[in-house]
Amino acid sequence: MNKLPILLSIPHGGIRQPSELEGHLSITNKDLFDDSDPFVVELYDLGDKVQRVIKTDIARAFVDLNRSLQDMPPDNPDGLIKSKTCYDKPIYANGKEPDDSLKTMLIELYYRPYHQAIQKSIDELDLKLCLDCHSMASTAPYFSPDKNNSKRPLFCISNNDGQTSSQEMLELLADSISESYSIGRQEISLNNPFHGGHITRTYGNNPFPWIQVEMNRDLYLSKPWFNEETLSVDTTHLQKLNNQFENTLEHFFSKI
Repeated sequence: MNKLPILLSIPHGGIRQPSELEGHLSITNKDLFDDSDPFVVELYDLGDKVQRVIKTDIARAFVDLNRSLQDMPPDNPDGLIKSKTCYDKPIYANGKEPDDSLKTMLIELYYRPYHQAIQKSIDELDLKLCLDCHSMASTAPYFSPDKNNSKRPLFCISNNDGQTSSQEMLELLADSISESYSIGRQEISLNNPFHGGHITRTYGNNPFPWIQVEMNRDLYLSKPWFNEETLSVDTTHLQKLNNQFENTLEHFFSKI
């Protein structure tokens, strides 16, 4: 089988704590889970069915790969090396916040290798599309552009308002999602509330088109699939969503 000509980036795919932060943290397991993109690897990773998958197991609460090197506290508590979760919960014990030396270490160990892997893939592969794959809370958290708005759509896909891919490509992806997940086209928002994060903006149309994909967590972190006590999800349901994502891409590439 020919691999689909696409790169999948999953920058918020883990909940692992870097060993370098041992003894620094005040964050609880529930806070860490809420701040992460839970189960996105299971949702989006298509393995050798695509040209390449780049993913991580480090939690975004500690090193957010979808931020620029300049995006740091205190200007943005939800920046690359965060001081608070997206729900405004402190990550570090008082007086235990990372100093400049530790921040540099975290960037060198976890941030730069991810972006180097993206650039290496761009240099090596002949791609038709790249996707930056995420999940989103059903209602906006504290640090979010739409925190005063109502319930979010089932999907938001974004191309930085036409800067990182053509609008025709974005519309085709929306139609493909609608068909594969059997949801109404009105449940898929374009560039609202998200316009595309640092990865999409940095690599989009440079030279390949990039689109950011946000799946609403209501599609899997809700009854009957999700156990709130154990923070676990029915794996059969996750596999179904993964199959629907694969079908989305197959439909997309059959139309371009």
